Amino acid sequence: MQDQNEYLYFLRRAFDGMLGVLDDLGDGLGNARPPLPGANSVYAIAYHCAAVADYWTGHVIAGREVDRDRAAEFTATGHGKDLRRQVDDLFEQLEADLAAVTAASAPCNTPPADFEGPDRPLSVQGVQLHVLEELAQHHGQIQITRDLLKRGASS
Repeated sequence: MQDQNEYLYFLRRAFDGMLGVLDDLGDGLGNARPPLPGANSVYAIAYHCAAVADYWTGHVIAGREVDRDRAAEFTATGHGKDLRRQVDDLFEQLEADLAAVTAASAPCNTPPADFEGPDRPLSVQGVQLHVLEELAQHHGQIQITRDLLKRGASS
């Protein structure tokens, strides 16, 4: 069995950073969108990241059924404290999902092409790198969104 603690550690760091921004902004600004074409709220981005980690790790790697409405993730609204609890629950699930994963494991499922993942077949390690890639990008997006919102740029 491969030790997944280091992977989960880096996922947690990314989520802690995103949720920290959401805590800092509060629910009002956390659910606001900056006035830029296609911009998303901090809450929606963090919510999307939870869905990314759940789907790619739980469904693609572990084979667990995950009901995901990707388009709805970008319009999600809610309370930061509720999302933090959801992420905490997700980490318990991810730990269970990864318990039997080894370096030689193959992902149980292939994602649909419209989920905008990498354009090649992935190993378990490749899927995990993709999740980290997504979370790192969106963590930065959340930081920029925070900066815009704190300067009064919201719609």
